[in-house]
Amino acid sequence: MKLVRRFLFWCHLTVGVTAGVIIFTMSVTGVLLTYEKQITAWADLRASRIALPSSETSRLPVQTLLQEVRKARPGLTISSITVRADASEPIAFGIAGGSFLFVNPYTGAVISEGNRNVRGFFRGVTDIHRWLGAQGDNRVTARAITGACNLGFLFLVLSGFYMWWPRKWTKEQFRNVIWFKRRLPGKARDFNWHNVIGFWSVVPLFIIVLSAVVISYSWASNLVYRVAGEIPPVSRGPQALSNPITNRRDQDGEISLEGLDRLWGQAEQQMSGWKSINLRLPTSADAPLIFTIDQGSGGLPQKRATLTLNRTTGEVIRWEPFSSYTAGRKLRTILRFAHTGEVAGIFGQTLAGLVSVGGAVLVFTGLALALRRFRGWIREITEQPKVAEQTENP
Repeated sequence: MKLVRRFLFWCHLTVGVTAGVIIFTMSVTGVLLTYEKQITAWADLRASRIALPSSETSRLPVQTLLQEVRKARPGLTISSITVRADASEPIAFGIAGGSFLFVNPYTGAVISEGNRNVRGFFRGVTDIHRWLGAQGDNRVTARAITGACNLGFLFLVLSGFYMWWPRKWTKEQFRNVIWFKRRLPGKARDFNWHNVIGFWSVVPLFIIVLSAVVISYSWASNLVYRVAGEIPPVSRGPQALSNPITNRRDQDGEISLEGLDRLWGQAEQQMSGWKSINLRLPTSADAPLIFTIDQGSGGLPQKRATLTLNRTTGEVIRWEPFSSYTAGRKLRTILRFAHTGEVAGIFGQTLAGLVSVGGAVLVFTGLALALRRFRGWIREITEQPKVAEQTENP
């Protein structure tokens, strides 16, 4: 067992030094992204406030709002529509490329494009978190690096917990590795912090890093389904568009969504207590309409459902609440939102943020300990000739 611990220690040290900077970067950016959705929604709402009309005034039909937006901003490609149940919130029209237009649901007037500074900040942080800030084709290489570092981080969490485990369970030994000590010198302090933070964050950190590996690699995602006893789903490629000659388009050259209001009303009736409904606009005239209906905040998969309707007849082609998922798909979906902690709501997000802070401190203290060990080697190597010379020439 002593040899196993020694072998794991050197592997732990090597992986930590090799991947430490990247892991530190992903941890810090993870902290910055903790409340991204809440901060972005708050900033957008501040920039898009609407004056509530009298209680007798109702929202304009969605199709009318869409037409008003197309008139106000001709040439823009609208990719999605999001309606929230809160009467004081504007309707969000997603624009191809990632921007948004916020529209007064009672007048059809475009209010704003949201808070572009806040959205730009989080977009930049996300780029660093996923691709180390790389652009274009360089993202493939950057994604390979972050994926490998996620694997390395998973090994560090598991091996670190094994090495932390006390060889002898005494009260004093246990207390030394589960709580902070005061007035320790540098090396002892770093060692104490490394052990204590590692102990308290090991379970949530394991979940966050494991989910990152699942997100990074298709083989890991497929493994989730196999663990659940299922055959992994076939990866879907880009769907072929219909023959453009047969597409029905309106006067503005956009795909016609005639009858959208009837189908939207059907979506509203499908799930009671909904908080938001999103429609990603189809790319062809004969494609069905797919609505995402959410009773939560957007990060609770157990409160989301997908409704697919036939555009002509309104027939329900597919109704997929979370309860209808297979065990493998449930597990895979949960892991996706476990990475950000959103699967457990605001508490989970806060915990994920704190654990990300812990991950950054673990890297910092680990590298500091490694640097001290390296300096010790250099000092030992340089002092040996001096000792030998003094021995030969007393």
